[in-house]
Amino acid sequence: MNRPDAEGVRILFFADAASVHTRRWVAAMVERGARAVVITRQAAEVPGADEVIAIAPGSDKMSWFTALPRVRKVVKDVAARFQPTLVHGHYVTSYGLWAAACGLKVPRVLTAWGSDVLVTPRESRFMRMVVAWSMHHADLVTADSMDMIEEIARFHPSGPCHQILWGADTDKFVPGTPAEGFEVISLRSWEANYNIDVIIEAFARVVAQRPDSPMRLHLLGGGLLQDELSQRVKSLGLQDLVQFHGRVGDAEMVAAIQRSRVSVSVPTSDATSVSVLESMSCALPIIGSDLPANRQWIDEQGGWIVPIRDVDALADALLQAHDHPQQTTQMGLYNRARIERDASRRGQMDAMWRLYQRLLHPTTYRLTRPRPQERS
Repeated sequence: MNRPDAEGVRILFFADAASVHTRRWVAAMVERGARAVVITRQAAEVPGADEVIAIAPGSDKMSWFTALPRVRKVVKDVAARFQPTLVHGHYVTSYGLWAAACGLKVPRVLTAWGSDVLVTPRESRFMRMVVAWSMHHADLVTADSMDMIEEIARFHPSGPCHQILWGADTDKFVPGTPAEGFEVISLRSWEANYNIDVIIEAFARVVAQRPDSPMRLHLLGGGLLQDELSQRVKSLGLQDLVQFHGRVGDAEMVAAIQRSRVSVSVPTSDATSVSVLESMSCALPIIGSDLPANRQWIDEQGGWIVPIRDVDALADALLQAHDHPQQTTQMGLYNRARIERDASRRGQMDAMWRLYQRLLHPTTYRLTRPRPQERS
């Protein structure tokens, strides 16, 4: 549906074309009437984009810097035929650098994804300088959690910075009918940061303490630790109770969430997790690790916060969810209402569209750094 304020909005995205988050963001803006071109390192289809251009394919870190002359040349060619009105870089320390250095004299937006502002700048003085330089050349920075917003303010204290969530599709991620037994779901990748081993260990303790209760653990996401996690499941004798789904489409994901009683997300480091929001949208309570981004969304009315890599605490929270089904149902309903109010993808992308308009029409809309109570 074209909007009156969409005329002439042409966005040049620098982003990972293979990421579902990139695809959703681009699709949302095209739906609102924009046109889009995506510059990426790995070519992939981005529905709705006019064009996807791959530069310096691969994953080596030095190419983010050595490819800059090539980036500027490609951007010059794209500008001649596409005439971008906005540039938007996703992930500050890589595509955000390209967006900031692309040479176009149009408003520039950067979106931080998490470790690009929470972890990488702490690794070296050089990366701190890269982050600070990229943000200094941005007209707007967005992020999806308040701890990231606060960290960004250290690098870019005077620039506009707004919280925009990836959000949950509240039309697709809807409440369903849980399975008869106690089923638990994790949607996080099988990588070290996400502590899937801790979830398996805690689940094993719950199985041992409630031996007569039918249970199942659903593991979605996929990742490099599959063999190691599978071996641990076997050593605990849980082969019949743990299902490794891997990476699945939205329909299978929704079905797995809807049959579960509680969703677990206990990473060591994280920004606002889309999988947490999607689980909440399906009316599940959440067990989350004690991180600022999780505390922003998980309170005692909607779940449990547990210390990072604390098997005992996670097992206790799972037992509470198991033993108090009426309470967990009420928690889930509370979470669904919260997402509908504060974190629907449609609402968040509408908010992002308004921010684009403020950049494109500065005499009509004023873009400022919001005070804490105004951040949304």
